[in-house]
Amino acid sequence: MKYVVKMNNKNKTLLEVLGDLRAKKISALELTKDFLVKIKESKLNAFITICEDLAIESAKKSDEKIAKNEGGKLEGVPLAIKDLFCTNGVKTTAGSKILENFVPNYESDVTQKLKNEGYIMLGKTNMDEFAMGSTNLTSYFGACINPWKSSTGVEKNLVPGGSSGGSAAAVAAGLCLGATGSDTGGSIRQPASFCGIVGVKPSYGICSRYGMVAYASSLDQAGFFAQNVDDAAYLMEVIAGQTANDSMMYDAAKYDFTSNINSEISGMTIGIPKQFQSDALMPEIAKNWQDCIEYFKKLGVKILDIELPNVEKSINTYYIIAPSEACSNLSRYDGIRFGFGFDEKVENIDEYYTKTRSLGFGQEVKRRIMTGNYILSSKRYDEYYIKALKVRRVIKNEFDAAFAKVDAILCPATPNVAFGIDDKNDDPIKTYLNDIYTVPVNLAGLPGISVPTALSNDGLPIGMQIICQRREDAKMYQIAKWLEKFSNIT
Repeated sequence: MKYVVKMNNKNKTLLEVLGDLRAKKISALELTKDFLVKIKESKLNAFITICEDLAIESAKKSDEKIAKNEGGKLEGVPLAIKDLFCTNGVKTTAGSKILENFVPNYESDVTQKLKNEGYIMLGKTNMDEFAMGSTNLTSYFGACINPWKSSTGVEKNLVPGGSSGGSAAAVAAGLCLGATGSDTGGSIRQPASFCGIVGVKPSYGICSRYGMVAYASSLDQAGFFAQNVDDAAYLMEVIAGQTANDSMMYDAAKYDFTSNINSEISGMTIGIPKQFQSDALMPEIAKNWQDCIEYFKKLGVKILDIELPNVEKSINTYYIIAPSEACSNLSRYDGIRFGFGFDEKVENIDEYYTKTRSLGFGQEVKRRIMTGNYILSSKRYDEYYIKALKVRRVIKNEFDAAFAKVDAILCPATPNVAFGIDDKNDDPIKTYLNDIYTVPVNLAGLPGISVPTALSNDGLPIGMQIICQRREDAKMYQIAKWLEKFSNIT
C-alpha cells in the first residue's frame, strides 16, 4: 500500500493513515520504508540528515505495540523534524557549518513529546542557517527546492520559503506525513503558503522552546506543517502544554484543539486590517483575499474593517529586536565548548574567535549578529532597542483592541507566491518584506495559521492567514477548517 502525499489533497491524510495503522491495514515498518525510499529518491534537498536505521528500528517497535493494541497518539506515524530541534544522539546542525557535526546528548521538549506518543523520525530537514532567512538559501547544506513548478512552461526551481523550507517541501512532496517547524517572524506560515500546505504558529507560550536552537527567544515558537487543518490541530495537541524546562509557558495541563473544530462559525466576526491592503500585494492574492471575504459572508460571518495604525512598523521593529536577541544567543558558538573550531595556529584567543566565527557562520548570520551588536551598543541601545520594544507594545495593544471587536483576522500569508531560487537574492531588504504579513503576529505573541486557498495565474499556491487572540488557538483551527473548505487547489 502506498501513502503518497501529493499536492492535490486527494491522498490519505495523517489521521487516515493513523486509522489504517491501528486497524492493521498496513504496518509501520512498511510505511516507513516507503517514505525512506521517496526521501532518498527525491532531488529537493529537503533533508540534511536521513535517520534510516533509527526510523526502521522505531517502526518495528511501533508494530509490536500496535499488535498488542497499545501505543501513543502517533504510534507508527513517520514525521520529519526541522534541524534546529535537538535530538538525542542524532546530528543537529541548525543549517550551519559551525554546528555541522554537533550531536546533542539531550532531547528537545517538542521531540520528546512526539517520542512519548510513538512517532517515527524520518530525518532532520533543511533550513535557513539558524532560522535566519525566508528562502532556505542561507543553509550551509545548500538550497532546498520547492516541489511546485510554474505552469507557464518556464522551467526553473522555486524557493520553498524559509526558514523552515525543508519541512514545508517535505510535506508538500509527500516525503512525510507532517513536519515540525519553528516560527520567529513567519518561518512556518510563509513556506506553508509557498508550498501549498497548512502551517501553524501557535500562541507564544503554548509550546516549549527547550532544546530548540535559539534565534530570537522572545519570538521563537515551535509549530507544524501538515496536509490539512485537522492533521495540524491533532499534531499541535501533542506538542502543546507546559513543561518544567520553559519558564515562559502558560500554566495549562492540556490543550484541546480538535473537539470543536467542525463547529459552525456563523455569528462570528472577522476583521480585515486596512493597513494590509497594499499596492505591493500580488493582484491574484488580493482577489483571492476578497473571494475569501465573500465566502465567509455567505457562512453568516460578519466582516469588519479594522485599524492597526502601527502595524506597518512591524518589519522595522522586528529587525531591531530579532538581531539583538540573536547576537546574544549566538555568542555561545565560540569553537571551544562545542561545534566547529578553527584548527590552525593563532596568536591569541581573539584571533581564534574571529577565525572560528568568520568561517563558521554564513553571510546572513554574520549580518544579523553585527546588526544586533550595533543596536545593543551603549550609544544606540536607547535610540533603537528601547524604542523598538515600545513600538512592539503599541502593536500588541492595537491587536488587543481589535480582538475586543472581532473573533479573528483574515489576511494573506505572503504578498507574493514562490519565486525562483535565482531571483531577488541580491537585496536582503526585499527578502525581509516577504514576512510583512507574518511578523506582526510574532511581535504580539498571537497564533496564526496559513491555509492554501487558491492558485495564481502561474499555477502556484496562495495561502490565506487566520490570526486569533492569544490562547484562542482552538478558535483559529475552527475558522481555518471552514476556510480550507473554500480551497480550490487541485
